[in-house]
Amino acid sequence: MPSTDRPGPDEPATRPTPDATASAKTPAPADPAADRPGSGEPPNRPTSDAVASAKSSDAADRPGPGEPAARPTPGAATSVEIPSDPVGPSAAAGSDWADVGLLAPVWAGSQVEAATGDAAFVRGMLDAEAALARAQAAVGLAPAAAATAVTAAAAETARYDVRDLASRARSGGNPVIPLVADLTAAVAARDSEAAPYVHRGATSQDIWDTALMLVASRALEPVLADLGRTVRALAELAVAHRDTPMAGRTLTQHAVPTTFGLKAAGWLTLAAGARDRLAAVRASLPAQLGGAAGTLAAFHAYASVRAGAAHREGDVGVRLLAAFAAETGLAEPVLPWHTLRAPIADLAGALAFTAGALGKMAADVLVLSRTEAGEVAEGQGGGSSAMPHKSNPVRAVLIAAAARQVPALTGVLHGSLAAEDERPAGAWHAEWQPAREAVRLVGGAAREAAELAEGLRVHPRRMSDNLGMTGGLVAAEHLSIALAASIGRDRAKRAVTRASRRAAEEGIDLADALAAEPDVATLLSRHDALAAEPHVAAALPHQHASASRRDAAPPGDDAGPSKENTGAPGEDGGPSEQDPGAPGNYGRPPGETTQAPREDGGQPEQNTEAPGEDGEPAGKDARAPGEDGGPFEEDAGVSWEELRALADPAGYLGSAGALVDRALRTIERTS
Repeated sequence: MPSTDRPGPDEPATRPTPDATASAKTPAPADPAADRPGSGEPPNRPTSDAVASAKSSDAADRPGPGEPAARPTPGAATSVEIPSDPVGPSAAAGSDWADVGLLAPVWAGSQVEAATGDAAFVRGMLDAEAALARAQAAVGLAPAAAATAVTAAAAETARYDVRDLASRARSGGNPVIPLVADLTAAVAARDSEAAPYVHRGATSQDIWDTALMLVASRALEPVLADLGRTVRALAELAVAHRDTPMAGRTLTQHAVPTTFGLKAAGWLTLAAGARDRLAAVRASLPAQLGGAAGTLAAFHAYASVRAGAAHREGDVGVRLLAAFAAETGLAEPVLPWHTLRAPIADLAGALAFTAGALGKMAADVLVLSRTEAGEVAEGQGGGSSAMPHKSNPVRAVLIAAAARQVPALTGVLHGSLAAEDERPAGAWHAEWQPAREAVRLVGGAAREAAELAEGLRVHPRRMSDNLGMTGGLVAAEHLSIALAASIGRDRAKRAVTRASRRAAEEGIDLADALAAEPDVATLLSRHDALAAEPHVAAALPHQHASASRRDAAPPGDDAGPSKENTGAPGEDGGPSEQDPGAPGNYGRPPGETTQAPREDGGQPEQNTEAPGEDGEPAGKDARAPGEDGGPFEEDAGVSWEELRALADPAGYLGSAGALVDRALRTIERTS
């Protein structure tokens, strides 16, 4: 290039376009060999208008310094010569127009990608045409030699240019029409008398719908295999962590304890359900054959002109439908389903369920693998382009992305149920791309799910640490239920609610905060008092020195007696001078006084007017008599050890282990 074309000192360097680069490297060819790609250039690149122009122009036509490179206009692309692309999953890999999954890493390079590519659909259409010819021969509508010729021509996949078929499909609105023309020519080259039997009596939708069912059936095979791997790996996790406690979370917050085994069993049941649904749908995918308007009338017409075909037992169209389904290996439909799109809707439903089922596992892994949670980690996380320390949960990320796309795609497929007439305009065509992409995304998600489940690392110690993070608040429900038996449900709930709020605000354990609640303090003190009596001490389940509990909470407003207070009882219920040994607020129901006995020998009147902290009369029994089988005064109270045990999250796992066992038995039985 002349030196005048180089940028000056203050001018930005102009990067040559790929077309200009090709022009600069390769002079105009003098012979055909010069058209071959040079070193480092990919083979079979289509020649664009810009490249052709650059080859025939001189250097004066190239952009100068600072000038933008000329881009070909969109319309010019229609005249680009596209190289032949034989059928095959990797045949288009080197072409500029090929879609190789750059925007879809979840399915790129997977088995389902190859099983759903354009070449796979061409293969499906050819298989459908060959099966139709064989089926017609089986019921007497075509000679056996014609069926053999069609089958042989359909097997020559290199004859059919996928890109050319796609371009020609525009004229008729579907790719079956140009394929039939190419197949007919191929058959004629073998046997001119067999050519009229290609596609005879069928309509384009018969072939395309059958091809779609064949592609779906073939693509679901590796998907089901990956789901099987996922199920096995999750079953192992559920067994290994059957009794591993962790925090159950609802609305993003710690709720009550659960086990990781139960969480894994939940993933397991969803994955097994997805596998079973997809397997059932795959087994029911039907062939399609109805002729122009779903009556199979053309086949009756052909039978009437072929000796013996119309006189066989049974309706010729029904017999042909059964023979065609058998030849394809698909299910036999009850009716042609050109506008009865139940098979498409069923497939869509199973795909959407599978994506969501795997998405649930991915969503949980994404939460549990956060740095601040750290309860699980992928076996091999993904890296970052900027941060060397990152180990991202990439498997879960890809599954989650697929789970968000599939419902929208399957929504289009379900929408096609509302199809008009005997053949729809647009509803059928709208299915093609969403159906393929939904199958691809689910197939990719299944592959990632298998790898995720097989490599998942579980951290029980971190789960235990997180479970204790709230100081026993996850056991609040347990404490509320247990205390309700002594002080009533409403009082128990209010006491635990106040204690929970205080524990969260002050950073103390729930058991310590609860011991300061008047109603609970009463139960603790009553247990202490009864434990001191020799004739009842032996009957109590837990005995302890009262000082051990009192040492855990400072005396005063919410804890216990104040030896210095020898006068009238204070607001906190401390001891009085007349009763120096009387317990404090935790030793007497709120509002009770130390009045002398009445003159008539009855008990002192209770102060029932002053409300307690919870708004109820302070002197009333803390629960209604008979609510749980006995009056408050006869209750044995609650020991400090019992209160602590009730606040232990690991003691409130309920049926978690039994539910894991149940899930495993159910899946083993259904599998």
